[in-house]
Amino acid sequence: MASGIDTGKAERGADRSDRFWLPGSRLGRLIIGLNVLGLAIVIGGALVLNELRRGLVEARIDSLSTQGELIATIIDQAATVGEPEPSMDPTLASQVLRLLSNPKTQRARLFDRQGRLIADSYWVADRVDSRPLAPARPAVQPSPPPRPQRTDAQVQAGRKALEAEVRKALQGHHITGMRQADDRQRVVSVSIPIQHVQAILGVLTLEASDVDQIIARQRAALLPFILLSVAVTLLSSLLLNTLIAQPVRRLARAADRVRLSDSRSMSLPDLARRDDELGDLTRALQAMTHAQSERMGAIERFAADVAHEIKNPLTSLRSAVETLDLVTDPTARDRLMAILKQDVSRLDRLVTDISNASRLDAELAREAPRPFDLARLVSDIVQTYRPEDDGPRISFEWPEGFEPIMVLGREGPLAQVLRNLIDNARSFSPVDSPVRLKLVRSPRNEAILSVDDDGPGIPVENLETVFERFYTSRPRGSAFGGNSGLGLSIARQIVEAQGGTIQAENRPATDTAPSGARFLVRLPLAGSAT
Repeated sequence: MASGIDTGKAERGADRSDRFWLPGSRLGRLIIGLNVLGLAIVIGGALVLNELRRGLVEARIDSLSTQGELIATIIDQAATVGEPEPSMDPTLASQVLRLLSNPKTQRARLFDRQGRLIADSYWVADRVDSRPLAPARPAVQPSPPPRPQRTDAQVQAGRKALEAEVRKALQGHHITGMRQADDRQRVVSVSIPIQHVQAILGVLTLEASDVDQIIARQRAALLPFILLSVAVTLLSSLLLNTLIAQPVRRLARAADRVRLSDSRSMSLPDLARRDDELGDLTRALQAMTHAQSERMGAIERFAADVAHEIKNPLTSLRSAVETLDLVTDPTARDRLMAILKQDVSRLDRLVTDISNASRLDAELAREAPRPFDLARLVSDIVQTYRPEDDGPRISFEWPEGFEPIMVLGREGPLAQVLRNLIDNARSFSPVDSPVRLKLVRSPRNEAILSVDDDGPGIPVENLETVFERFYTSRPRGSAFGGNSGLGLSIARQIVEAQGGTIQAENRPATDTAPSGARFLVRLPLAGSAT
């Protein structure tokens, strides 16, 4: 019963999980969700900062473009000389550049129509590159490694990039973007042609070298996202260890305790209350160990019952053997020999039935249930009892004719049930009274087989105890030791393993037939069993 309840809980848990957008196990969703969350934080932060960086660069380009167009317009108006062919006065253009440029935040350079540099905001502002000196150190300390210096290749690459930008601007294009300067820094650059009507007089280039600072600030802004992602990953690892690794370790240790000690059950109540797969596993293990404990208890009780039942014929045999040497009367010796034969026969029957009962579980587990015709099986079993055999004859009533009655089960064990019921009914029936079998199909999708006899019936208080092991209740005058008391117990075990039921009742007496016992076997029809 416990295992059935646990299975139902597991199925209901699976139904609940299927209603979520992410199917699968609850722990699986937790693991995937936590890892995806950490990844999403990093990706989201990178995307946000990428958009921020793009916006900052674009804003810087727009600012430089606005300033460059203003300076280029003023230079065109103030430094253009010559008619009808205009040209740019380098002196006037340099003065305008010095007045309008801001060397602290940007660098402005002016090129003539041949691409030659004629003015630089660093020159006109007398700007000198400088950097603060490191603090004084004691002479004993080793000096730090020298800072990497610019190579000629890097300088040439920066100059070529600038020259290419100036050439494009001399063709009348407004050039904006990022490039590498000759000092290895990335700069935001704007090159604007200075144009008087249709004539290109030169090119104004504005550079802002604070791109690296922008990127550094972006990296610093990305740091919280990275730290948050690391925190989520650590939390995920901690949860996985707490929710999965440690409980699994506890389950393993509990299983070892069951294996190594005399304990027959495993109890982890805090894990059994969990509504996830580990809770299902814990409940399943507890149900398994409980079933194992019950089975071991049943084996012990069975062994005790077997020992008790075998002692009776052994005691009788020992008494008869000890008395046989002391008896000289031939009649008494014949009576003792008859007792010996009867006890040996009883022992043989006991050993056979005990062997069949001990192998029953293995046989039921070995054969898979399959549909078969119960009516055909009953008919075949009845035909094995020939009319010339000693004992009551067997009659089989089948109201539905030759229409099959298909049930789902194991045909071999059910045949043993039929033989046990028929043999039990024949042992109680008078020789001249038949044992009647009847098979019908009930409206509840069940096949009902009844086995009736005309014997003395069963005491009301024993209608259930007749299915217990080694229970025998015989009327006076019947042969002692003719039954082992295992037949009906084996029959109930087989029928319940097939998903059916078996019960005993007494038939009411009528004018034409005496009262007797009736055994009813109910089996689900094939297709209706669940």
